Amino acid sequence: MAHPTDEILKEMQSPTGKDAEVLRAAYDFAKEAHGTELRKSGEPYIIHPRAIAITLAKLGMDRDTIVAGILHDTIEDTPVTLAEIETRFGSEVAAMVEGVTKLSKLKYRGVERHVESLRRLLVATANDVRVIIIKLADRLHNMETLEFVAPEKQRRIALETKEVYVPIAERLGIGVIKAQLEDLCMKTLEPEKYKETAAFLKEKSEHTQAALSETMKELRRALAEGGIKNFRTESRVKNVHSFATKLTRKDNDIDKVYDILAIRIIVPSLNDCYKALGIVHSLWRPIAGRVKDYIALPKPNGYRSLHTTILTPQKLIVEVQIRSEEMQRESKFGIASHFAYKQPGAEKNTALSWAWQFIPSLMKVGRAGGDQSGAAPMPRWLSELNEAANVFREQANFAKALKEDFLAARMFVFTPKGDVIDLPVGATAVDFAYSIHSDIGDTMVGAKVNGKMVQLSNPLKNGDIVEIITKKSATPNKKWLDFAKTSGAKHHIKNTLNRIESKGRP
Repeated sequence: MAHPTDEILKEMQSPTGKDAEVLRAAYDFAKEAHGTELRKSGEPYIIHPRAIAITLAKLGMDRDTIVAGILHDTIEDTPVTLAEIETRFGSEVAAMVEGVTKLSKLKYRGVERHVESLRRLLVATANDVRVIIIKLADRLHNMETLEFVAPEKQRRIALETKEVYVPIAERLGIGVIKAQLEDLCMKTLEPEKYKETAAFLKEKSEHTQAALSETMKELRRALAEGGIKNFRTESRVKNVHSFATKLTRKDNDIDKVYDILAIRIIVPSLNDCYKALGIVHSLWRPIAGRVKDYIALPKPNGYRSLHTTILTPQKLIVEVQIRSEEMQRESKFGIASHFAYKQPGAEKNTALSWAWQFIPSLMKVGRAGGDQSGAAPMPRWLSELNEAANVFREQANFAKALKEDFLAARMFVFTPKGDVIDLPVGATAVDFAYSIHSDIGDTMVGAKVNGKMVQLSNPLKNGDIVEIITKKSATPNKKWLDFAKTSGAKHHIKNTLNRIESKGRP
């Protein structure tokens, strides 16, 4: 007999009989707990946790996370207790439900509300990153049904989503959630621009469909003849918000936006990625400056892929993205992809292997044979952000640090030993030094970038190798505050200068 959890099971990776049993029990428990409660849409409330569970299953999350998604509102909205959930569904599920519950009932408005939202996210994510993944799925469904709440509340929720949840999804590499949230925010906050942009992209897609199909047909033939096996191809049109943002960056010159249309080639192995790139370039000439190797140098959120842009004989400009199956999963699901697909012989140094150092809570369920017990430490960048929240007691100052530093565009730079340092775009050698250790920053007298001495005020670029030169007797220069980018660097510089000044007083 059909059950409402059947669709959830259909989206899971190889669900077991035990999975089906537990999910049914959780669903029936939540349905009974919510009783006759209705959503603003007039639908039974259970529709909401079921939608969240489906999203979590699509992300490849484990059973406990999906169960927590089904139960996430029971403590807040019903007589159910945390102890009851722990007894029925286990301590991990109970801990996640408690974490999600702590993110609700915000008491702030405007910037203060957004900042407080993030503070709560930090606390919840410190113990288990799955909490934020549940919250992202929760926010996605709330945004999808936003039309049923008052206009003023629509704008408030959309703004909070844009300011807090979209950047978090970006940092965690969950592109499939990020893109949907961005479009839904734009639909609410800029409805006319959204309609115009969506209409243009629809027309562009329809107008180029035949030419794109012919290009893909030729590509598949060449890949097969080139000896690449078990590949697949797919096409996509850029999402509405992403296109509108890039168009603005390009001074509204549509001819400068090269990735409206994209073809993805998904191959079995890393070697096949580069082999496929060679085949693409043997068919069509790449546009100069548009070949990018994000496999050798991943984006700061772990994204890996080869990108090239080609011009076809039909005058069609198409971006071609080439990646392995593992890279494809990671590009869509980010950190969530590490809760599933733990297959023997998987690629080493995967796209999100760097995430282990940033998000150690993944170890809780991710690494086979690792310690599965105990609370995981807070992720490095979240830990630094939490520190900033304590340093910048005033909400406005913390909000500024939040936007300009932690949730800004990111880049990777390297130490001479090859260690990766994650910094906001525009950061300098001063930021680099303080990100390693405050003592390194305080005693810095110079810096080499790619083997050459540079001005400390020079912005670093993605992929730079930075060497800091120190002198034991050196102290920070007040002028560094004029070009330091990160809140951590500014905080340490000010503290050290104040300490030196205090010692010098009679």
